[in-house]
Amino acid sequence: MKTNFALLTFEEAESPLGTVGESFLDIFTSNIAIIVYICIFALAIISIAILFIINEHLTSERIEKVHGSETIVQDGDGKHKAKTTTKGGDVKTDGNRFQKLSALDKKFPSKEHIDSTEGLTLEHLCRRFRSFASHIEGNPLYYSITDIRRFIASFGVSKIMILQGMSGTGKTSLPVAWGKFTGVQTTVIPVQPMWKERSDLIGYYNEFTGRFNESMILEKLYEANKTNKIFLIVLDEMNIARVEYYFAEFLSLLELPTLDQRILEVTTSISPKDPKELHSGTLLLPDNVFFIGTANNDDSTFAISDKVYDRSMVLNLDYRCEPFIGEDNAEPVTISIDTFNNLIKNAKKEFALTKRGRNRIKEFDAYITKTFSITFGNRIRKQIEAYVPIYIACGGTELEALDDILAKKVLRKLEATNPITVKNKCEEIVAKLNEVFGQDCMPVCEQTIRKMAMNA
Repeated sequence: MKTNFALLTFEEAESPLGTVGESFLDIFTSNIAIIVYICIFALAIISIAILFIINEHLTSERIEKVHGSETIVQDGDGKHKAKTTTKGGDVKTDGNRFQKLSALDKKFPSKEHIDSTEGLTLEHLCRRFRSFASHIEGNPLYYSITDIRRFIASFGVSKIMILQGMSGTGKTSLPVAWGKFTGVQTTVIPVQPMWKERSDLIGYYNEFTGRFNESMILEKLYEANKTNKIFLIVLDEMNIARVEYYFAEFLSLLELPTLDQRILEVTTSISPKDPKELHSGTLLLPDNVFFIGTANNDDSTFAISDKVYDRSMVLNLDYRCEPFIGEDNAEPVTISIDTFNNLIKNAKKEFALTKRGRNRIKEFDAYITKTFSITFGNRIRKQIEAYVPIYIACGGTELEALDDILAKKVLRKLEATNPITVKNKCEEIVAKLNEVFGQDCMPVCEQTIRKMAMNA
């Protein structure tokens, strides 16, 4: 009886608590409660929005107070002009958005013209540069005369060059040595993996400081507009990011036929205190600037697209040259872009591609087109016609030049075809090369084909 009484007492004591709990649950889940929840959430969103607007307003006032504010106004011609006003504060800007470029205006008040070393020829330039590189104190560099000819001849074909090959063969050292040889320091820019647009190359306008963050590349492009020296800009490990993304605008501009069409837009607004060479926010891509990219082919890099390859000259540094004793005449030279362009012009006249050479190219092109359904367009044809005479003027032969450029510009396209087909046709292609160009006269092309077949 006592046990039953205890159980009864416990049940009677528990029942009121359960009733109270259920009442609270009904209240918190009622329609009225849900409406209250929605109102509280909406008020929270509105409060956050108001705080954000107030913060933006206070930030804007701080910027105007310290740095002044810049307003872009549009005139009757539809052009954008920058109107700079300075408000109260301890720090005042002078309205100069391009500090480094303006400093170059002071350094070069007028355009500088250098005189080239007398008696220069392309062949002499190749021999002398090779010897100079081998005499660099503390870090002698050894390159074959063939690679030096390819390097210098490529300057006469395209403003873009790709140096590729195994690590340690001197891809970056070669253009750096050229800068020492000509007395104009080569600019080496390490490409970053996150690069994807033009601002990564030339810089960007900083709204907070009211100034343009000028990159080293922009500085060199601006300086090149003030002299006739030859400038080399090296994009070191260029394919660690996608070249066709961050370099897209330069690829298009450098493809334009005339110099006055190669206009780089730096900023969309203009200011009366902008540097002298910056016209309506744009800068001319000068003729005396060459871009050289070093490329590695491994898991950490991206494949270079046909768009980039077709517009560039390619130099493969696949082996280390054995040390040698250079010539005594290893002194540096002075060479202007005017002198170099004249050497190129004279080479094209004196050593133009022969009729026999044209027929050979035509015959081999017909074979490649029929067998693999690939061909090359007018761009590559013009590059071949330009490269061959310049290479000959550098001391080489027509067949050597054709062997080099056909391997890099035509046979490289076989990489996009079925590798098994290339492997099966390997001996047939080699036989065709020997038939058209002569027995064992195209070693680079043969090596390229056999390498593709081996990797298939």
